[in-house]
Amino acid sequence: MGEVKYKRILLKISGEALAGQEGHGLDFGMMHSVSQVIRECVDMGVQVGVVIGAGNFWRGVKNGAGKLQRSHADAMGMLGTVMNCIALGDVLGQHGLDARVLSAVEMNKFAEYFTRDTADRYLNEGKVVLFAAGTGNPYFSTDTGAVLRGVEIEADAILMAKNVDGIYSADPHVDPTAVKYDELTYDQVLERHLKATDSTAMTLAMDNHMTMVCFALADPKNIIRVVRGEKIGTTVKEEL
Repeated sequence: MGEVKYKRILLKISGEALAGQEGHGLDFGMMHSVSQVIRECVDMGVQVGVVIGAGNFWRGVKNGAGKLQRSHADAMGMLGTVMNCIALGDVLGQHGLDARVLSAVEMNKFAEYFTRDTADRYLNEGKVVLFAAGTGNPYFSTDTGAVLRGVEIEADAILMAKNVDGIYSADPHVDPTAVKYDELTYDQVLERHLKATDSTAMTLAMDNHMTMVCFALADPKNIIRVVRGEKIGTTVKEEL
């Protein structure tokens, strides 16, 4: 199966990525593809934690702006992540994996309440842990939630699986001259105001020396390529 560079990962998947071509709801073909790849990672001995965004259902800032109080809009986004985690957990189970949903907000009918020690124990037991409800607080993105959970579980790297194949000097969908970076430091991302994650997430990664790899989920096999240390996407770290 090849060498493994990262033995414990925090995989962040955007909600839009799980929606596939439809851009809304859940694309179960994509979810099965992602689950199969996660299965391969687990079979390689990789411990996998997952955070999923909720953009396929609701974005607090975007969808609620001017219509709802921000805390209420963000609460809806957190609930969207719970739905995504329950769905992916079910599909992972269909692939023979034991997946556990841990929520930052207590909702014992649907998920276990998150504690760092519970997550660590499940990961050591070979279970896939899905972290739901972000940080449990408004005004924080799921990118920040992913970095927070990655730091807490002492992941070797955070894998940001998005709709873009890396970090660019500008939005590649708008600016055809945008340049893709292979490697960056946290300082460079922040100084250049690059749209890799929100600044809170990037600062938290910097403060905790957490390696981050941003890549496209269009081909779910990219997850395995990153785990093996192949040069895809953009790697953000302390020093080049």
